[in-house]
Amino acid sequence: MLREEALKIDKAFSYQFEDIHWPRKLGLGALISLVPILNLAIVGYMVGIIRNVAHDVAEPLPEWDKLGSKFREGLILTAASLVYAGPVFVAICLPLGVLAASGIVLQSSDWQALGRSLGGVGGVLFLCLLGLSLCYTLLLSIIRPVIMILFSRDGTFRSCFRLREILSILTRFPQPFFTTWVVIVLAGVVIGLIVGFINLIAGWIPCLGWIVGLALAAGSTMYILTIDAYLFGQFGITALAEAPSDIALHEPQRNQL
Repeated sequence: MLREEALKIDKAFSYQFEDIHWPRKLGLGALISLVPILNLAIVGYMVGIIRNVAHDVAEPLPEWDKLGSKFREGLILTAASLVYAGPVFVAICLPLGVLAASGIVLQSSDWQALGRSLGGVGGVLFLCLLGLSLCYTLLLSIIRPVIMILFSRDGTFRSCFRLREILSILTRFPQPFFTTWVVIVLAGVVIGLIVGFINLIAGWIPCLGWIVGLALAAGSTMYILTIDAYLFGQFGITALAEAPSDIALHEPQRNQL
C-alpha cells in the first residue's frame, strides 16, 4: 500500500516555484499553449514532469529544448483521447441524425405522422445517450491519470489501451488514486473560479483587461497541468512499483543548466 508520507499533495502546488527557472519554463509553456497544433507539446511536457517525479528529480519541471519530442508524445496521447472519445461522438450524432431526418420527413404532408414519431424517438434517444455519455466521460476522467502514467513508462500508442492493466492499478490502489483524482478536480475548480473572478473584474478595463484575461487563462492552465502531472507522477511511483523488472520508465527529462 502507498505510504501516507509518499503522497505529498501540498508539494504539487509549490514545487514549480522552487525551480529558479520557473518563470521561463512556465511562461514559455503558457505561450505555446496559445498556439494551435503546437500546443499539443504541453501534453508531452506533462509526461516529462511525470517521469521526473517518478525518478525523484530535484527540479521536476523539464526544459523546452526537446520540443519535437514533446509534440510527438502530445500527438500520440491526443490521438488516443480521440479514440476513447469515439463513443461520445456516436452518442451525440446518432440522435441528432434521427432528429434531422424527422425534420426532413415533416416537410411532406403525407409523412407528418412518421416525422413526429421520428422526432419523439430522436428526443428520447438523445436524453438516454446523453446520460450514458456523461457517465462515460466521467469514467474517462478517472482512467486518464493511469493512461498518462502507463504512457510515461512505455511511450507507445498501444500503452494507452492496456485496459486490463489500467483496471488492475485502480483496484489495487483505490484510496491513493481517488485521493489524487479528487485533489486534481478540486484544484481545477478552485483555480478556475479564482481566475474567472479576476477576469470578471479585469474585463471592465478596455484592451488591458483582455490581455490580462488571456495571460491569466494561459498561465493558470499551465499551472494546473503541472499540478496534475506532479500528482500523476507520485501515484505512478506506487502504481508501477510492482511492474515487471524488464519494463522500465523512460529516462527523466533532466534540466540543463
